[in-house]
Amino acid sequence: MGFEQLAELRDRLRAQAENAKPAEPEPVRQSTLKTPGPRAEKRGAADPAIEAIWRLQKIFPRAFPRSPAPKVPLKVGIYQDAAQHLEQLGVSSEQLKQAIATWCRGARYWSSLVENAVRVDLNGEPTGMVTPEQAQRANTRPSRRQQGHQQAKRSRSDSSAAESPVEEAPPMKALSEKLS
Repeated sequence: MGFEQLAELRDRLRAQAENAKPAEPEPVRQSTLKTPGPRAEKRGAADPAIEAIWRLQKIFPRAFPRSPAPKVPLKVGIYQDAAQHLEQLGVSSEQLKQAIATWCRGARYWSSLVENAVRVDLNGEPTGMVTPEQAQRANTRPSRRQQGHQQAKRSRSDSSAAESPVEEAPPMKALSEKLS
């Protein structure tokens, strides 16, 4: 196909598209969320908190960035701001509470809490700073993974101690008699 033929085809397709346009523009929908597609069916029933996080990421991408982007420190009291958008998010207040708690629980979030880091609101606008006390608490807080490893070690050591009690050493006098 030559350039002339391609140009002619382009013009015909434009004309068809203009004729096929509806007379009235489509009404603007209140919700920006799409209906679940085939991908949602593959996911199956997700945790309600995770589903709410997906919705937060879609509507407020600056406050809830997708991985691998680093998480940002959120405004203190972000739940009250987000609760005003429950209808737009399509989640219950309990799901929203769980979603924000889950979001703020991970090591990726805690690592973002450094001294004088900017806290952001839902739109990504600066609303405050991370205080030295908050940064110190974030640095000393062990990650969930580390807590799991520590608990596993403790339970292993507890169970091994219970299964095989340590035998007491025989008195030295008894040992010396056996050797003589």
